[in-house]
Amino acid sequence: MPALVLLGAQWGDEGKGKATDLLGGSVDYVVRYQGGNNAGHTVVVGDQKYALHLLPSGILSPGCTPVIGNGVVVDPSVLLSELSGLNERGVDTSKLLISGNAHIITPYNVTVDKVTERFLGKRKIGTTGRGIGPTYADKINRVGIRVQDLYDESILTQKVEAALDVKNQVLTKLYNRRAIAVEQVVEELLGYAEKLAPYVADTVLVLNEALEQDKVVLFEGGQGTLLDIDHGTYPFVTSSNPTAGGACTGAGVGPTKISRVIGILKAYTTRVGAGPFPTELFDEDGEALRRIGGERGVTTGRDRRCGWFDAVIARYATRVNGLTDFFLTKLDVLTGWEQIPVCVAYEIDGRRVEELPYSQTDFHHAKPVYEMLPGWSEDISKAKSFSDLPKNAQAYVKALEEMSGAPISAIGVGPGRDETIEINSFL
Repeated sequence: MPALVLLGAQWGDEGKGKATDLLGGSVDYVVRYQGGNNAGHTVVVGDQKYALHLLPSGILSPGCTPVIGNGVVVDPSVLLSELSGLNERGVDTSKLLISGNAHIITPYNVTVDKVTERFLGKRKIGTTGRGIGPTYADKINRVGIRVQDLYDESILTQKVEAALDVKNQVLTKLYNRRAIAVEQVVEELLGYAEKLAPYVADTVLVLNEALEQDKVVLFEGGQGTLLDIDHGTYPFVTSSNPTAGGACTGAGVGPTKISRVIGILKAYTTRVGAGPFPTELFDEDGEALRRIGGERGVTTGRDRRCGWFDAVIARYATRVNGLTDFFLTKLDVLTGWEQIPVCVAYEIDGRRVEELPYSQTDFHHAKPVYEMLPGWSEDISKAKSFSDLPKNAQAYVKALEEMSGAPISAIGVGPGRDETIEINSFL
């Protein structure tokens, strides 16, 4: 079955864009199935660098149809701006499809997100302030606005009225903010309808028909496993399911159609936003990883927190996603260290723990147990095969594979599209 899921196996920012782009020339459809413009993918093609926030990475691959699935939340202004930017650079975006059932991020969702985070103060979650969480909350509360609603002014107006009945009470009485006018929101949203119309489709039907015709479909998750609303480090998580199961609900494809699940794994670990991070470094090693790896959030612009590789997290990702393969990225960043620590377990209240604690309290108190692996100093960016890597780099990859519980089928040795070692084909 030609359906693959590709997702982050840590806290996001693992290099999913590079992996998706690598496969993009071999697949017929690339589908974003959750999240919104709180996710960022960087793709380097030749000397061109593209920062994508809402669009599937497959939009850069000629012949590939990019799809925004029903599980995504869409900010129309961001989407249209991103499309315009790509068009100006000569990228054909005409094949994009957007699910009519995807939910719209409204201006009031963004306002609620920002004022809530400020109100929480030290207890804030660390959201991007782009209205993602409040939009998913509206979806669950059944007062959300969907893409298809832009084409029925009466329904749109009723839904905006229903949402603002409560939100304006909260904004004015709790946060001391101005009420938001229904007419203003409706007018703004209707202004996007004509521009989005060429892209809107029944994507569930399109994707299932494609699979029946033996087309290759790649489902691309945003964020990462440890940010999953159900399986991540709650409450410091996103508002959707970037884990493999989210591909089924977020795109409308049954689990029996999925043939392979690929986890993207950085050769060390990073995180953006608040929350526990056992291997986080606060020393010169952490700063070196940040500097050499260019660890700044594509969407947020915030410096990423950096730490050594965490095999406990990798094993957990393998389990909850049913991973069949790993794509290991940024191995080149570790060049130059004489020894490289790898977290193989945690110590919690004097106990050695080798699996991710289910208790939030335990995870907050987890201290990494490190195993030291020998490093390498040779430049690996020109390596084309696994045997081209220095012996210690090969040993590092093999150790991570054994600890993580799934085969490493590709290795990123640089940011470029062609700086990848493919050990086993994903297709």
